[in-house]
Amino acid sequence: MRLLRSLAALAALPLAIACGSRGTAPRADAALDTARVPVNDLATATYLGYQGGLYPAGSNEMPAAHRAAGLAAAASVQPLDSSGAPTAAGRYVLLSIGMSNTTQEFCSAGGTLGSCDPWSFIAQAAADPAVNHTALAIVNGARGGQAAPSWTSASSAEYDRIRDDMLGPQGLGEKQVQVIWLKVANAQPQVSLPNTSADAYVLEAQLGQIARALRVRYPNVRQVFITSRIWAGYATTTLNPEPYAYEEGFSAKWAIEAQIRQASSGTVDSRAGDLRYGTGGVAPWLAWGPYPWAAGMKPRSDGLTWAPGDFVAFKTSPVTRCWFLVGGSCG
Repeated sequence: MRLLRSLAALAALPLAIACGSRGTAPRADAALDTARVPVNDLATATYLGYQGGLYPAGSNEMPAAHRAAGLAAAASVQPLDSSGAPTAAGRYVLLSIGMSNTTQEFCSAGGTLGSCDPWSFIAQAAADPAVNHTALAIVNGARGGQAAPSWTSASSAEYDRIRDDMLGPQGLGEKQVQVIWLKVANAQPQVSLPNTSADAYVLEAQLGQIARALRVRYPNVRQVFITSRIWAGYATTTLNPEPYAYEEGFSAKWAIEAQIRQASSGTVDSRAGDLRYGTGGVAPWLAWGPYPWAAGMKPRSDGLTWAPGDFVAFKTSPVTRCWFLVGGSCG
């Protein structure tokens, strides 16, 4: 399987895997997507009137104030005991939240540390001597079939499952979860942009709900990195085809921008809701994880393409390396 380094410049996570069309054979006539441009390549241009760029104003760069807040959040990640008290002998948890694609990408086998497929995020991190294996615990909380609605409420049984089946057996508690990789979607979307009831708008609202639920369930969570779906041109079902996979990139973009704009203006986004972070906040600091959408074999500006079975790996980030790497520093 090819390892492409093209997401490194865009990513917020230091090491991640974006799964291709695993388990689904591509259509023989699968064509390149010529109507949609990757959000990062779209920049100040528009899709159906919606400006591109991963961050506001068509930019792929995090605004300075948001970056500073992210660096402060990263610096606050520290070893805690299961009750949430700081201790040098404690741990901090990087947790995945999401659906089947998420669990495949994070572990593939869906199990705990030591049982994940070699190409997965957890296995690659476990084999990397630069990763902090002393204080950092990486836990796969994602599970197949658990679309966005499974995560919008802090009382969801999915969070209980993570506590009881994933954290507990490793001697970890919810108060040690401090960083989250979030990748969710909705099954069987039917309304595309620019309809005012588009599924992309629904997902934006759900991302806001999930961010607030994560803060309730994991009171010490500092950072959440959001990833949208890959190109769905190889899809053979209606589970999440194009243009919905592409438009879900805008859902993530809008939710992150909603937090950025609220921090600067105080205005709460009508869809994403209150996303205040920091002391007295109701949500963690949000940013992009890897943005993996590319139109099949048509190269993105950074060279990313998707052939059946491809996977993407990368390791770099100024807002994560201080807690992810041994001796790493943020900034």
